[in-house]
Amino acid sequence: MSDNTAGVVPEVMEALAEAARGSAAPYGWDDYTAQARSAFDELFGQPVETLFCWGGTGGNVVGLATLVSPWHSIITADSAHVIVDECGAPARFTGATLTPVATDDGKLRTQDVAPFLQWSGNEHHPQPKVILVSQATETGLLYSVDELAALCDFAHSHEMVVYVDGARIANAVAALGCTVSELLVDTGVDAMTFGLTKNGAMYGEAVVFIDTALAANAHFVRKQAGQLASKGRYIAAQALALLKDDLWLTYATHSNAMAKRLADGVAGIGHVEMTLAPQVNGLFPRLPRPLITALQEWSLFFDWDEDDDVVRWMTSWETTTTDVDRFIAGLEYSVSRFDSAV
Repeated sequence: MSDNTAGVVPEVMEALAEAARGSAAPYGWDDYTAQARSAFDELFGQPVETLFCWGGTGGNVVGLATLVSPWHSIITADSAHVIVDECGAPARFTGATLTPVATDDGKLRTQDVAPFLQWSGNEHHPQPKVILVSQATETGLLYSVDELAALCDFAHSHEMVVYVDGARIANAVAALGCTVSELLVDTGVDAMTFGLTKNGAMYGEAVVFIDTALAANAHFVRKQAGQLASKGRYIAAQALALLKDDLWLTYATHSNAMAKRLADGVAGIGHVEMTLAPQVNGLFPRLPRPLITALQEWSLFFDWDEDDDVVRWMTSWETTTTDVDRFIAGLEYSVSRFDSAV
């Protein structure tokens, strides 16, 4: 159904239990937060401004509200999480216009953004300010290093910034086989959310300003948005546990591998058409509606495009080979029943 259904990785549970021993200063003034902020500096290969928030939507609110004014436009793909899955929170809290762009695969290119540049300087139009990309995208695809760099070069040449919704940044980095610095610093990304929850945390995300000059008001925005945790050490402790010894990449690599195993296992099954080759931990197959209904009665998963009978299957850090093979067997059984019925 979702990588959010997975539990908490053992190392994070141990870190939470350790952080619960004794007292600590509140509101991020604790040693855990200081250590976690240093860990992010090391991960990015330079000083960055890291703010911990309760969750992904709140993190996006903090990041975007810091970057824009109400007369600005945030340009993103029409399938982006900030458009379809955040109940309008970024628009409400920033006051800015979220401008969705139709794409076939959920990825933005410079030619998708270029038409909006004609708004610049015209007081009748929202002013283009942010290019927002999801890495990985909601369709399970990835921006290569070169693609991300091209967007950043384009944005900066037009006095815009690039913001990455990194809810599944771990899966992206693991799949691309590059470093965080190569993918996010060298390309020119300005700010991002760094996802923890989908990769094994109990809760909490990080907002990272790679261009630290952009973060001048971020702490005030976070407080006003209700995203400053009083016992912030519990979010920081989770981040430290995941970053230690690249554990975050180990779990993301496993999640991606389980999706690949599932894709390979269903490839030869009738009535299953894979619309996109999986690059991270999500599959988007097309199936006949009666088969979807029968499968959902046995194993819950989301419809992705009901009009086109496309669904979404997700794997996570705790998905096992047994889970995948059982699902494949269940699919084969359901297909045989479907064939018998027709």
